[in-house]
Amino acid sequence: MRRKSSSTLYISGKKNLQRLPQFHDSEKLLSMRALGAKAGPSYVVDLVPVNWAELRTSTWKSRMYAHLEQKPSPASLLSMVGPDLAEVEPVLNDEVAFVEVRSLRRTKEEYVYDLSVPGPRNFVAEGLFVHNTTLSDSLIAGAGMISEELAGSQLFMDYDEQEQARGITINAAIASMVHDFEGGQYLINLIDTPGHVDFGGDVTRAMRAIDGVIILVDAVEGIMPQTETVIRQALKERVRPALFINKVDRLVNELKISPEQMQQRFTKIITEVNNRIRKWLPEDMGEKWMVHVEAGSVAFGSAFHKWALSVPFMKKSGITFKDVYKHCQEGTMKELAKKAPLHSVVLNMVIRHLPNPLEAQKVRIPIIWKGDLSSPVGKAMMEVNENGPVGYMVTKIIVDPQAGEVAAGRLFSGKIRRGAELWVIGMPKPQRAQTVAMIVGPDRVPVDEIDAGNVVAVVGLKDAIAGSTVSDDKDMQPFEKIVHYSDPVVTIAVEAKSTSDLPKLVEALRLIAKADPSIEVEINQETGEHLISGMGELHLEITIYRVQNDYKIPVTTSPPIVVYREGVAGKGGPFEGKSPNKHNRFYMEVEPLEDKIVQAIRAGEIASGQRIKDSKVLAKKLEELGMDRNEAKNVVWIHDTNMLIDATKGIQYLHETMELIKEAYIEAMNRGPLSAEKGMALKVRLVDAKLHEDSVHRGPAQVIPAARSSIYGAMVLAGRILLEPIQKVFINVPQDFMGSAIGEIQSRRGVIDDISQEGEITVIHAKAPVAEMFGFASAVRSATQGRALWSTENAGFEAVPSNLQGEVVRSIRTRKGLPPEPYDAAYYAS
Repeated sequence: MRRKSSSTLYISGKKNLQRLPQFHDSEKLLSMRALGAKAGPSYVVDLVPVNWAELRTSTWKSRMYAHLEQKPSPASLLSMVGPDLAEVEPVLNDEVAFVEVRSLRRTKEEYVYDLSVPGPRNFVAEGLFVHNTTLSDSLIAGAGMISEELAGSQLFMDYDEQEQARGITINAAIASMVHDFEGGQYLINLIDTPGHVDFGGDVTRAMRAIDGVIILVDAVEGIMPQTETVIRQALKERVRPALFINKVDRLVNELKISPEQMQQRFTKIITEVNNRIRKWLPEDMGEKWMVHVEAGSVAFGSAFHKWALSVPFMKKSGITFKDVYKHCQEGTMKELAKKAPLHSVVLNMVIRHLPNPLEAQKVRIPIIWKGDLSSPVGKAMMEVNENGPVGYMVTKIIVDPQAGEVAAGRLFSGKIRRGAELWVIGMPKPQRAQTVAMIVGPDRVPVDEIDAGNVVAVVGLKDAIAGSTVSDDKDMQPFEKIVHYSDPVVTIAVEAKSTSDLPKLVEALRLIAKADPSIEVEINQETGEHLISGMGELHLEITIYRVQNDYKIPVTTSPPIVVYREGVAGKGGPFEGKSPNKHNRFYMEVEPLEDKIVQAIRAGEIASGQRIKDSKVLAKKLEELGMDRNEAKNVVWIHDTNMLIDATKGIQYLHETMELIKEAYIEAMNRGPLSAEKGMALKVRLVDAKLHEDSVHRGPAQVIPAARSSIYGAMVLAGRILLEPIQKVFINVPQDFMGSAIGEIQSRRGVIDDISQEGEITVIHAKAPVAEMFGFASAVRSATQGRALWSTENAGFEAVPSNLQGEVVRSIRTRKGLPPEPYDAAYYAS
C-alpha cells in the first residue's frame, strides 16, 4: 500500500505455490496440481513490505538502475535491501517486479489462489448469466475462487459498497471460471445481473454478451413481473434459457407443504415459463427451447444453503424428493449440500443444455447483426473464427479509478491482442487496446490476447459506449442497437454546492451516463441545472450516492419529478405556419401514430433516430402494420416513437429545405407545446408548403420557426394530451392484510387488475401512476405491518385523467419557468 515512506514488493514464483495450504477436496487438489503444472508465474503469491524510500537512495546500484530505467535482478535486489529479504531467497528464481498498490479491498479469505492457465484455446466458452448473487457465489466457490463457507454471505459479485449495504445487485458483474465436466474442462463466463426493476437496463445489455441464461424463480413467490421481462429479453436476443427454482427450503419450513404439493408447485412454475417461451419464439424454436425436468434443463434447490438437484442427478445419486423434504424439515441442509453440491448440478446443467458459442452464434448473429453474412466478418462471426476480422460488441463501460474507462463486452470473431489497433465504428480515428483482460468480479486478469467467443475487458477504447461495435475493419456494419424495454421515468435536478466543483460535476455526470446508459443527463441551458433521469427512485438515489462518495462532489438535489410525454387525442390540421419574413408557409397535420407501429419501433423492429437505410423495406414493413401505402413510401424521419411524412406533390425547392424541416420536427418532438415535454406516438404529415424562390429568404432562421409553429398549431387543433408513466404493481400479502394493501393502491389512483389466492397468501396485480408511487415502500410496509412483498415493472405511458391534466400542466410549466397556461392555436398562427 503506497504511503509516504513504504511500498509493497510482489514476489511471484511457482515454488511458493507449493508451500501454501492445499484444497481438502481431492478432485480440486488434482485439478489445482494439473493447472499448477501448466502455470506460468502466478500474479500474487507473497507480499513482502519494503521501505521504498531507503531502497531508492540506499546504494549506487539502485541509482544506476533508476538512471538506466531497468529492473534489478532478484540477486541484485537482495544485495540492495539487505537481510529483510533473506527469508524469501528460495522463491527469488522468477522475475521480481515492483507494483504500486493504490487501494486495498478487505475480504475474509485466508488464502487466494491465482493460477495463470496458458492456452485458453482448448476450452469451450459457455456464456451464461444468473439473476441471483447468492447462486453466483456458490458457483464461484465451486470453481475454487472463493471460500465455500462464505459463499452466499460473501456476495463476491456484489462488490460495490452500496450493493453490500442494501443487499441487492446494482451492477452486472462478470466472472470467468473453469469447470470440469465428463473429463473435459470448460471455461464459463458468468454475468450476475440485477433483479430490481430499476436496474433492468443492465440485464438487457448483459443479454448481448452471453449465449445462455439461468432464469431464477423463487419457489414461494413464483414468476414475478421482472422474471417475465427477463424471459422476453432473452428470447428476443436468442439467448437460450435454463431454469433454477430457488428457495425450495421455504416451501417446507414456511408454507409447510407436502412433497406432493411441492412437485405440483414446481410443475406450475415450469408450465408458466414454457408458456412464455412458446409465446415469444417462432414455432419451430419454441418447442425445442422449452425447459424439461426429465432432460435436466430444470434444477431446483437453495442457493443460500448451497444444494441443488436435477432429475439426471437424482437418478445418478439416488436422492428423492422425500429425502429433500426430510433434510429441509430437520434443518440438515449442510449434509444435503455435500451430497448434492449446487455448483456441480447447476454448472453441469449449463454445459449440457446451454449452447457453446459455436452453436449459439449461428442462431444469434442473424438476429443481432444485419450485415452481409457472406462477407469476411459475417462468416467469421457465424463460425466463431479466431483468425477472422475482429467483431466485438461493448455491453458495459466500467469506470475504474486507476485504469480509467474499461470497455467490457463479447468478442464474436477474431482475436484481441494487447497493443492492437481497433476502430470504434462511427468514430474518425482508430484506438489502441492498451490492456486486454478477463474479468473476475471486482478484478481483471491481464492477458496478451483473447479469442472469439469470450467476454473481454479492453482498456484504451476511449470513444466506446455501451452498444458500440469495435473491429479492426473500419467499414464493418455495426451490431443492432440494444433496445431497452423501458424509458427513464423519474428525474431529479442536481446542483454542486460549491461553484468550484461545477467542472468536476459535469465530468462525473458524463462518466456516470457513459457507464450506465439507462441514466439520461441533460443540462438545462435556461436554468443552468443538471437534470438526471433514471428508472426509479432507487436508481437515482444510488447515482447521487456515487457522485457524492466516489467522485467526492457535495451536491444538492430536488425532490424526484416524473417524466411526462405529450400526445394528441385526434387528428388536427392542416395548420399554417408562417416564417418571420412571411415569405414561406408550411401546412402540417398531426394525428396519433398507429399502435402496432409504435410497438414495432419500441421492440427495435423499426429503427429510429438514424438514416433510413432502405425505404422500400421500411415501406413494406409499415404497410404490413396497417399504414396507408402512400404514407409508408414517404417517411422522412423517425424520432423516438414519432414519424415525419412528406405528403406533398411537386413543390419547388422543397428538397433543398427538407433537412431544415426535419430539424424543426425534431425540435418540436423534443419539446412539445403543452408542457415542453417530449412527444410520443405522433404522426406528423407535411401536406403543403409555399417557399420563396430565393434561397437567402428560406434559411434556417425562417424555415425552422415556421415548420415548428405549424406542428405545434396542428397539435393544438388535434387536442393535446399529457401522458404519464405507469407501473404494474405486484403484491403478495397475507389474507388479513389484503384490504390495507388494496386501500394503499387505490389511494394512489391505482387500478386493481386481478386478485388471486395461493394458500394463505393473496396475490394482487394492479397498475398505478409513477407520480403517485413515491414513498409507497414505507406506506405499504406500515399498512401491512411489514408482511407485504411487492415488486413493480414499468408499463409504458397512459393519458393523465382530463380533470387533473390542467393542474399537472401548470405545475410542470411553472417549474420550467414558462407561463402557467399553454399557448392557443392563434399564438402559433401569428
